[in-house]
Amino acid sequence: MNEAEKTIESKYIQQHLANERTFLAWVRTAIAIIGVGFLVTNLHFNMESSLNPFGNFMANLIGISSVGLGILVIVMSMVAYLKKVRSINEQTFRTPRMSIILLGVLVAVITAFFGVYFVMVNM
Repeated sequence: MNEAEKTIESKYIQQHLANERTFLAWVRTAIAIIGVGFLVTNLHFNMESSLNPFGNFMANLIGISSVGLGILVIVMSMVAYLKKVRSINEQTFRTPRMSIILLGVLVAVITAFFGVYFVMVNM
């Protein structure tokens, strides 16, 4: 390949490959978050001894919020991936602080739901 055939992206191959690996890691994380929500909901409704209105509400809330957070993680990671492609090529990369803070807060909220659920089910 001669110098005229090279693309802008080929100058930064390592950064683009790292960006793709990061995107795939976020997708795996989203799948895990969704899976945990399904697991808690499924286990709750298979344990007849723990069925009560508040437990049912919390199990449903955990399931729905986990699926919602998983979808949000996938969408945010796709947006971040596309922004990073452009910023790598333009050499103007900035760290995505706000999206990381937002995702961290949302994961903490779902973790709090888990805590409330497990405390209330074991009472």
